[in-house]
Amino acid sequence: MKQETMRSSPFPTSSTPDKLSEELSMLLSMRAEDQRNFTEALPPEMTLRIFSELDVRSLCRASLTCKQWNRLIEGSDSLWRNHCLTVLAVCNKEVTGDRQEGLSWKVTLVRNYQKSRAKKNWMKGRFSHVRSADQIPPNSMYPFDVETWGEILEAELER
Repeated sequence: MKQETMRSSPFPTSSTPDKLSEELSMLLSMRAEDQRNFTEALPPEMTLRIFSELDVRSLCRASLTCKQWNRLIEGSDSLWRNHCLTVLAVCNKEVTGDRQEGLSWKVTLVRNYQKSRAKKNWMKGRFSHVRSADQIPPNSMYPFDVETWGEILEAELER
């Protein structure tokens, strides 16, 4: 069984210099084909479908990979819209306001993402132990509207 594994290996197994050189050049050409940018090989619709499966952090990182990926990701409102709609459930008023001002889905998402995370943490009681302003963790305070603070207070009172 060990011999079968060795025979099916893509690495050169012969010992003659000519054969070794030939197999090495074949491997290098295969490697070059495998490293092709999938965005060049697929239609834009399929590429965007692949990117749509990424979470926000991964999508931002993918946009930093290369110029082509950046153009595709940054230029596609549909990629950002789906993520922004999840934030909408938490920051409805802010997202609606940003969209009415004509801001793109990405800008709306960026403006409201951290705020939505902070609100979720407050609503889950992650800061229930806080007794003074000095104990409030960084990035947990945002200019929430009165209704949001009311929701947070109600959630605290129910705990």
